[in-house]
This record gives sequence, C-alpha cells and structure tokens, in this order.
Amino acid sequence: MVAAGAHRPGPLKQQNKAHKGGKHSGSSHRRAGGRVSVKAQPRRRLRDLSRVDRRHQALQLRRQRKEAVLVEKRSLGSRDGPPHLVVLVPLHSRAAARDTLCLLQSQDSAVVRMDEGRAGGFALLCPRLKQRWRFLTAQAGDLHAVLDLAKVADSLLFILDPADGWDSAGEHCLSCLFAQGLPSYALAVPGGTDLPPKKRIDARKKLAKAIEKRFPEAKLFPLNTEQESSLLLRHLATQKQRHLAFRDRRAHLLAYAAEFVPGQESDLVGTLRVSGFVRGQTLDVNSLVHIVGHGDFQMSQVDVPPDPLSLNPRVVKGQKRSQDMEVQDDSVNGTDEMEEDVKVLMKADPNKQESLQSEVVPDPMEGEQTWPTEEELQEAEASLKANRRLVKVPKGTSKYQAAWIVDDAEEGSEKDDDDDNEDDDIDDDMMEEAVSQEGESSEEEEEAAEEECETMTVSECLRDDRYDEKVEEDEQMLERYKQERMDEMFPDEVDTPRDVPARVRFQKYRGLKSFRTSPWDPKENLPRDYARIFQFQDFSRTRKHLFRQIEKEETEGASVGWYVTLHVCNVPVSVMESFKEGKPLVLFSLLPHEQKMSVLNFLVHRHPSNSEPVRAKEELIFHCGFRRFRASPLFSQHTSADKHKLERFLRPDAALVVTVYAPITFPPASVLLFKQRSNGMHDLIATGSLLSVDPDRIVIKRLVLSGHPFKIFTKMAVVRYMFFNREDVMWFKPVELRTKWGRRGHIKEPLGTHGHMKCHFDGQLKSQDTVLLNLYKRVFPKWTYDPHVPEPVPWVRSESALPVQEVEME
Repeated sequence: MVAAGAHRPGPLKQQNKAHKGGKHSGSSHRRAGGRVSVKAQPRRRLRDLSRVDRRHQALQLRRQRKEAVLVEKRSLGSRDGPPHLVVLVPLHSRAAARDTLCLLQSQDSAVVRMDEGRAGGFALLCPRLKQRWRFLTAQAGDLHAVLDLAKVADSLLFILDPADGWDSAGEHCLSCLFAQGLPSYALAVPGGTDLPPKKRIDARKKLAKAIEKRFPEAKLFPLNTEQESSLLLRHLATQKQRHLAFRDRRAHLLAYAAEFVPGQESDLVGTLRVSGFVRGQTLDVNSLVHIVGHGDFQMSQVDVPPDPLSLNPRVVKGQKRSQDMEVQDDSVNGTDEMEEDVKVLMKADPNKQESLQSEVVPDPMEGEQTWPTEEELQEAEASLKANRRLVKVPKGTSKYQAAWIVDDAEEGSEKDDDDDNEDDDIDDDMMEEAVSQEGESSEEEEEAAEEECETMTVSECLRDDRYDEKVEEDEQMLERYKQERMDEMFPDEVDTPRDVPARVRFQKYRGLKSFRTSPWDPKENLPRDYARIFQFQDFSRTRKHLFRQIEKEETEGASVGWYVTLHVCNVPVSVMESFKEGKPLVLFSLLPHEQKMSVLNFLVHRHPSNSEPVRAKEELIFHCGFRRFRASPLFSQHTSADKHKLERFLRPDAALVVTVYAPITFPPASVLLFKQRSNGMHDLIATGSLLSVDPDRIVIKRLVLSGHPFKIFTKMAVVRYMFFNREDVMWFKPVELRTKWGRRGHIKEPLGTHGHMKCHFDGQLKSQDTVLLNLYKRVFPKWTYDPHVPEPVPWVRSESALPVQEVEME
C-alpha cells in the first residue's frame, strides 16, 4: 500500500541496466562467431504510430471511403454503369401508381422507352443529366414478384395512400422486405389535392407520425406536379445506396429481353437467351447461374449486343425518326436488337466449367468388409476348435440341431441362476404388500372403466360435407394448440407405453451423465442421407478465402454495367412462359460449391404477426438469400455447447436454430420462413439469417419418463408408473434419476413384477414431487428438399392495417 504523499516515478525515470545472470554469457557470444540474430519487430510496435501519423492515416481512410461513395453514385445510372433500377411498390389499394408513372414520364428533355416484356415498365433516358433509369411496378399482393425485384433493385419507391398510408397487404409486404433486406428507398404520396388545405396538413402530420416506427428519419415526397417528380428523381439519384451482402458478392441480372430456342431432342427443354445489364460483380461464363424460382443451370456463351438504353443511340439508315417524338417503342422483346451486331464475348471452357452435380453418389460397397487374410482365417478356425464340445445326440441329428440341444451341466447352471433371482425377489414385507394392493386396485379400476364405456353409431345423413371440412381443420388446429400447451407445461415428457416394453420402445435412446459435458461422437450412426451431402473441412476458412478472392483478384468476363446476352443451357420452357406472363426473370451467378447439397442451419425468430403452432418437421417454404425452396426442418436451441436440444415447436419467445438439407450458401444471407395455408396463401412465420453450413451440428431429442413416489423414507422411496415390468427397471437401472424439485438419485432394485422400483436419492422427497428419467437420441432432418415453390395466392387486402408495433421485424 503506497502512502498518499509517496513519490511516484514519472515517465522520465532513470533506467538502469539489468543484471546479466549466468557465467557463460560471454562464451555464447564467442560460439556465435559475431553473428547477430534477426530480431522480429512485434506487430504492436508497428501499430504504435505517432499522433501526427495516426491523424494522417485517419484522413486518408476518410478520403478513400468518400471517394468510393462518390464513384458508386456517379457510376449508377451513368453511361458506363447499369441503369438505375427503381421498383414501384404501391402499399395500398387506393395508391395511385399510374399517376406516379405518368408524372415520372413527363420529364423535360427526357426520352421514354416502354418495356414490351412487362406491363407498366419503362426506361427514362436523360442525355442532358447523363442519367438513365428503369422503372418497374410490383403489386404488393404478388409476394414473389416483390421479393424477386427487391433482390436486384437499386431503389424501392413506396407509393402510400395520403389518408391511411398502407393496408394489410402493404403491411405484410413491408414485413417481408425488411426481413429480406431493404435496399435504398423513398416514400411518395400522390393525390390528396381534393382535401381542403387544413385537412391536408392534418393528414400529412398523421401519416408522418404513422411511418415513424417503420421508416425513422424518412422524408415524404408529395407527387402531384412535374416539379415534385423532378425532386423525387434527384433524391433517388443522389441518396446513399444501401448494400445487400448476398448480392454484392455475386453477379446478378434482371432480364430485359428473353428468347427460348427449343432443343433438338425435345421442345420442352432448350437454350434460353437472356439479355440484361450485369450488376454486382463480373460475370464469368464458366460459373453456374441460378434462375430464381427455377433452379441452377450452366451457360454456354456470353454475347454483347448493342445497348438498347444507350444515352447516345446510334441512328440506323432508313429508320424515320421525328424530332418531336419522345416515346420510343422497342422491337418485339428486344429480339431484333439481340440478333443485330452481336459480338461473342466468351464461350464456356468444358475443362473450367463448374459441374451441376449437387449430390454425392454413394457407393453401396464402400463400407463392406474386405476378404480376410490367411492369418485371420487360421485364428477363426482355432477359435472354433476351442469352442467345440461333445454332446450326446440322437442318430440323424444335424449340426444345426445339435447346437440347440442343452447339456445337463447347462441345465444345472440355469437352475442356480433361477434360484438366485428368486432370492433377489424377496424384499421388505411392507413394500410387497403395498405394491400388491396397488396393483389389485388399479386392475379393478380399469375393469370398471371398461364396463362404463359403450359404443354408439352416428348417422352421416345429416352432415354437410363442406362445413365438416372446416370443422376437421378446426379440430386439427385445436389438437396442435393442445400439444403445444402440453409441451410448454411438461417439456419432453412422454407416457411409457403399456403394450410395448420400454426397453424396446426406447432402444435407440441413451442416458447421459451431463447433457452439457458428456461426449457425443458427431460421426456416430449417421443416416444414409449423409452419404449424399458435401462437407467442408473448415467452412469459415473456405468462406474467407472465397471472399478474399472476390475482393482482390480480377475475374475475366462481362464487367458491371455491360449489356449482355447469356445462353443458358437445358432450361425448361416453363421459365419462358412465366416471363411472358409478366413475372420478373432474375439470375444470380453462383460461387464455387453453392450448387452442392449440405446441412444448413438458420437462426430465426418467430414473427409476432403469426401465433399458430408450428411443429417440427412440418413442410415450410424458405426464402434464403436468392433461393427459395420447400423443406421440413428441425428446431433446436441456440447455445454455445456442442449438443443442442430439439424443440418440438417453434417458440415465440426465443431464437431457435432451423436445420434442413439444402444447397450450400455462403453467409451472410437473410432467411424468411412461410407456411402455406389450405387456400394457397403464404403466412410469414419466422425471419432470421443463415448461421452456418455444418453437418456435424448435433441435435439431440430428449425424452423424459416420469414416475410418482409411492412410499417415501429418509433417502429411499418406492416409485411407480415409470415402468410397468421388472425387466424395464433392470434395463434402465444405470441411468441417473432427478426430480422436479432438484433431487438426484438412482434406481437401486425393482420391486415385484409391475414396474415398481426402490430408488435412492440425495435427500428426502416431497409427496408432491415427480421423479424423472432423461433419455437422449440424436435426430436428423428429413430429405424433403424441393426447389419448386408454388405461386402464392395474392394477399387479401383490408383497409385497416395491423398495428405497426406488433409486426415490426427489422
């Protein structure tokens, strides 16, 4: 303890030489021969910069970030970059989307080009501002179209109603967009001019207050005049772009034009020529592409046709153009431009092209035993000779029959064992009498209950089939609610079956001394489906290596902003049919290994707008990053241990991990879980993100067998109703017992033949306590992966939206 007035040395204290211990320090220098070892400077000293250097370094980093933001703003929508893609999303049935489109088209000195492939879409070219936009409209009720366009959009333009803002369909759309990842956005409010000025101001204040929860610090743009539309365009062009991680590291493309060329073998499969602007990263022809909603495909060729949205279009001879014309119609789906002046950029190299193989083909003979060696055969023959015995058998008896004949000595040993078992059955008289009395009373109660029951026949002529279908659905939902409630009150507890021995019913389960610390081999007793999947030796290291390559190495291919035509091979004709119907066609390039199947783990939270029980292994619809698929997942707890307990239901109050078989995806990637109703609508039930790709994550199912204390002594107790025969008690004797009030113990011996057992605990039990026995088994997800998700029925709109506080999931 230093006194208050004691001297404390400052930074300029005198530093004396340290004492050189040892007598041979000089000899070591002589042995070195004058060589001096290289002294590595630690990294900590390299980071210790002076104050001026630190300030200079911070200034340089700030300038680099500012220049990067400026370069991104200037390239988006410019001559060298892709057009600024703006998606209009009307959030209310009364939102005037057509008026908004008309106002955006009426810009001075701007050229408007209408989209033939999609209704309501057009391109806006401003040579004076050196900017170009592409506008598309997505209805809030069409969930897949909204989510697919939001995956590739540079900006979202939400159209609000001046009175109510958004309705229930708009609320559902916003919940899904916030969970998937929201790009840059703007809020526009067309209309409201028919209201008086005072009511108009009050409605604007009310709307601004309503959007505070969803869009904090967002600005509302009125959209009634050309000047206001010009301000909105300027805001869209200059605002800071929000990045979505899953698309920034992959090349992606929204189809501007498409053409289907049938194959030689079948008209249902052929080559799809998709034209559009490359975004995100450089597109390599040897990589795979994923068409959202349709699957993974290979490319054979990449062409570079003329840019249909060029700021300085080339005038073709013989084509008449009026100077006053502002609206130009494209040729049929852009196919004429695709065929005219097309330059082949690169063709796929079969040696470098990624394979479409998604599963490992297991070898059924891989785990078979090899032919034994001569030494093993000699050892086996010697052991057979040693085990041979002479037995007197009748004449004509075969070797197989002789093996089953019991010798007299063996009969004597069996009798001795029976005598020992009879001695073990003799217990305390008081306990035996209590057990017998309880067994007789339970049998009498069962007989009385059977006598009271009777069967009745119910006529079906008075039934309304349609109404009863609804009643059956209600009964199923009621049963699910009961199961969820019982699982909350008595977690993992099950009744021991009476007709099947417990040692047979629970033969795949085991006991653990400690769920947290007891070892469990992740490679033990794997299912056959694990032979079909791929696994990384170190997934995080592979992910870091791939992302480092994307950032540093330059890939050969189509650069960002180029207008290209992709020749996608072996595509079904249904893809072209959906594009002709007006649905967006979105393509993403895949990183290496992303077409292969593995075990994916997602960390999700239950969405507060959904309260129906969701049981494990029910079929759900996943929107993971740029993919969507159907699968039956497992739910488990999110802990830092090496074993994770299975949850039978999706909990509303905790984060859970969802495990499925699915194609590999490198995080970060968002995930949305939907459940399909009987009428075809999709309900959002959970949102989250991709946690890991790890087949070795151990999910343990726990079963709890419960028993009740029948006779209680100081540290002993007779427990009943856990088992119903003597052999089950002996089988589960090594497993430790616990009680709901914190006592621990073990089975000492069985009593009688009806499953009663004498147990020893670390303290005296209470009469209202319950004795529990925990059993554990590793579980695996079902292989139900299906990449084809049916289109959802449009959301039914209602005028009043749900309260924003209840459905907020950002």
